[in-house]
Amino acid sequence: MLHRMSTARPSPPVDPVSAFDLARLDDAFYADPFPLYRAMRERDPVHRMPDGSLFLTRWADLDRVYRDTRTFSSDKRVEFGAKYGDTPLFEHHTTSLVFNDPPLHTRVRRLIVGALTPRALATMEPGLRALVDRLLDGLAAKGAADLIEDFAAAIPIEVIGNLLDMPMEERGPLRGWSLAILGALEPRLTAEQEARGNEAVTEFLDYLRILVVRRRARPGDPATDVLTRLIQGESDGERLTETELLHQCVFLLNAGHETTTNLIGNALELLARFPDERARLLRDPALMPAAVEEVLRYESSNQLGNRRVAEDTELGGVAAPAGTFLTLCIGAANRDPARFEDPERFDVGRQPNRHLAFAGGAHTCAGMNLARMEARIALAAFLARFPAYALTAPPVRARRARFRGFTAMPARLG
Repeated sequence: MLHRMSTARPSPPVDPVSAFDLARLDDAFYADPFPLYRAMRERDPVHRMPDGSLFLTRWADLDRVYRDTRTFSSDKRVEFGAKYGDTPLFEHHTTSLVFNDPPLHTRVRRLIVGALTPRALATMEPGLRALVDRLLDGLAAKGAADLIEDFAAAIPIEVIGNLLDMPMEERGPLRGWSLAILGALEPRLTAEQEARGNEAVTEFLDYLRILVVRRRARPGDPATDVLTRLIQGESDGERLTETELLHQCVFLLNAGHETTTNLIGNALELLARFPDERARLLRDPALMPAAVEEVLRYESSNQLGNRRVAEDTELGGVAAPAGTFLTLCIGAANRDPARFEDPERFDVGRQPNRHLAFAGGAHTCAGMNLARMEARIALAAFLARFPAYALTAPPVRARRARFRGFTAMPARLG
């Protein structure tokens, strides 16, 4: 018996640009999102996702949103209420500095920036250099190492611990808490990620309550001890509530840990991937500040930001009514050819380099100069000690859309 041949036509291939949805990302995206970002920037720079939110990929659009805090709000209570419900994660992410508008944002930012002045950073530098040297001595003794676990991740944990003047023996859980809390910011959460994030917030707050009691009894120097500065508040007598105080400490760890770990780790991977640029940097160490900025542009530690439209507006000719959620794609904007010449080229001497890795406007990262100092000192010392280091296996990329970095990077130090 003959079977009738099917006349059905095959389905046309799915266009990845028009179908892009942060809630449905594949492995190829996590490995290398930049080809898709480039296509979106060229063909659909203000992309409406299935949930009605907008995904922005052009530098100029992000710059506008960052600067206009009246039209574009950082307050996340509506968005995170739907995402987290009444949980510790909701309380934290709607109380911390980064996800708030004035007046709380203004008050807390002023307190934190006051402890990160150029004079304060200069005071921190000798201790940071000593920490890096100790870590490098440990690497040299091993000959081979995981450049994330043994080096990149160890630096910011100690720096933030010092800022809060935490006893060394109490810093063990910090990295795990930070990874769990920030992991819960991913666009799509598993039940395990959410549970781990809530548990981390609860455990960290329990610890901080004990630390705050100690610090109230024995205050430190508010010029260098951020916790004492937050407790004492501003000179006009305005104080943070206990909840605000505790969550700003959690925020300090989160803001200063993973992004700086990623910055240092991404730099080591890029310098291994582009040996000519590494050789250029070794020949001219004065390029290190520019090289750090180029790592921030080329592989931004923080790839995504968010805002909510507070007043009816439009972006690139696309209507954005009040209440619309926006995702700001920093990773795409930092490779926008309208702003950067030959943006797909990694250039350790790139000038000018007005990237958006630290956001912009009122929400420009309060700790950006500390992160720059950590990266500059760590990378200069590492290259001076191990100029011929080589990766011995492909580094393991963290499977995250918001934060771009590695979880493991095996290397031979030479």
